[in-house]
Amino acid sequence: MTLGTGLIGAGYLYRTDPHIGGQWLPRCPLHWLTGLYCPACGGTRMAYDLMHGDLPAAFADNAVLLVLGVPAAAWWGGRWLYEGARGRRHRPQLKGAGTVVVLTIAVMWTVLRNLAGWTPG
Repeated sequence: MTLGTGLIGAGYLYRTDPHIGGQWLPRCPLHWLTGLYCPACGGTRMAYDLMHGDLPAAFADNAVLLVLGVPAAAWWGGRWLYEGARGRRHRPQLKGAGTVVVLTIAVMWTVLRNLAGWTPG
C-alpha cells in the first residue's frame, strides 16, 4: 500500500511542475509561517527536476539534500530491499553520532541558506 501511494504521488509530481505557482502541492509550514527556509525546502522541486533529468536545477533547488540525502536514501532503500530479499526485516535507524551529524548538517544548511540568500530554485 505504501509503495502504491508513493508511486501515485510520484506520478502526480512528474506531471505537475512545482516551479509554476498555483499547483496542488503542499507548502513548507515553516516557510509559510516565518518566511525562513527549512533544510528540506526545495525538496519537491528537486524531486521533480531529478525525475526530468535536470541535475543542475535539482542542485539549485536543494544542494545539500541532493548531495547527501539522495545517496543516503538510496543506500538505506537498497539495504532494506537486500535484507527483504533474503527474508530478513531491516529497520534503518540513526543512533548517537549519526543523529548528531544529521542535525548539525541540517542546522548549518538552514542558517547558511537563510543568511547567504541561497533560496530554492
